[in-house]
Amino acid sequence: MEPDELASWLRLVHTPGVGSDTARRLLATFGLPASVFAQSQASLRQIVTPAQANALHLVPAELAAQLTATTDWLAQTDAAGSQRAILTLGDGRYPNSLLAMEDPPLLLFVLGRIDLWRDNTGQSIAIVGSRNPTPQGEANAKQFGQACAQAGLTVVSGLALGVDSAAHHGALEGAAAAPDQLATIAVVGTGLDRVYPKRNLALAHQIAQQGLLISEYPLGTPPLPANFPKRNRLIAGLTQGTLVVEAALRSGSLITARLASEQGKEVFAIPGSIHSAQAQGCHALIKQGAKLVENIQDVLDELRPLTAIKTVAIDAEDESAAAENSLEDPLLAALGYDPAGLDALVARTGIAPAQLQVQLLELELDNQVARLPGGLFQRMARG
Repeated sequence: MEPDELASWLRLVHTPGVGSDTARRLLATFGLPASVFAQSQASLRQIVTPAQANALHLVPAELAAQLTATTDWLAQTDAAGSQRAILTLGDGRYPNSLLAMEDPPLLLFVLGRIDLWRDNTGQSIAIVGSRNPTPQGEANAKQFGQACAQAGLTVVSGLALGVDSAAHHGALEGAAAAPDQLATIAVVGTGLDRVYPKRNLALAHQIAQQGLLISEYPLGTPPLPANFPKRNRLIAGLTQGTLVVEAALRSGSLITARLASEQGKEVFAIPGSIHSAQAQGCHALIKQGAKLVENIQDVLDELRPLTAIKTVAIDAEDESAAAENSLEDPLLAALGYDPAGLDALVARTGIAPAQLQVQLLELELDNQVARLPGGLFQRMARG
């Protein structure tokens, strides 16, 4: 993109009082941003309010600094294979799936393996969920992320803590043996010159080498609370389906699921304990028609008719699980998959509390049991 063209697009984005809807009306009427700014007040006022027309004739105070920062960001050199770009609504690389939405971003800032990106939502699935998942929920997110990547799907999520991070990690592992596959896409709620949360800095760097980081927000944009629900529409828009791993009833993940449904996309949900607040959002989705998911095949059965997805070998895993179940530890059988306290387990097993603590610790060290807040224990399903 030429500097003058970039400056025009950034000016349109930063013009106060002119939102995305207004900007798209102007572009539809007059063409490129440079043409918009060349219009007379009279012409502009046929499309926008007098205040907006006046604003369009003034150069935003922050434009020069934003243009310098953006130009410098584009010029930075990244790890081998990683690229930087800004895609406008008129760019041929701009995803058609986003153009079909009611509110497509004017600009997309993109960092990573742009060369591997294909505008094919049927090859992508969103995996979202709680920022504070149970240990089992986090394990499920990673396992499904890995399995989806192994099946040839690009995993899309939001780089948040919890389920998002686990799904990204799983996808990166699942696609490690396929260097020509776009492993995962992180749609973020800040400028791409920032990583939020900071503890995901290493993960963001890894995604830039094996996947993509995408933002509609200009460089320097901080993690404002309103940005994250808004970016969820892009997560839904870039995919053929959305899998909710764990979510409370007021979770932002349910926004992504609703948007996916409104866009005609598939919605999947993993059930959990009826006693877990983190499972209530998934249960609500299932009641509303989302597909109950127990394994990767439940996802592939719905998506395979829509796209060419690699077959995932699951027979051997099923046989292994059956063999493991036949030799199940009596304490694990008594624990089940609902969280339980020490007193309840003493009543179920008849084992003395001291000995029970020892056995639970051994199972915890073997990653078969997780210790939850409130003195509860939860059995971990094997992946």
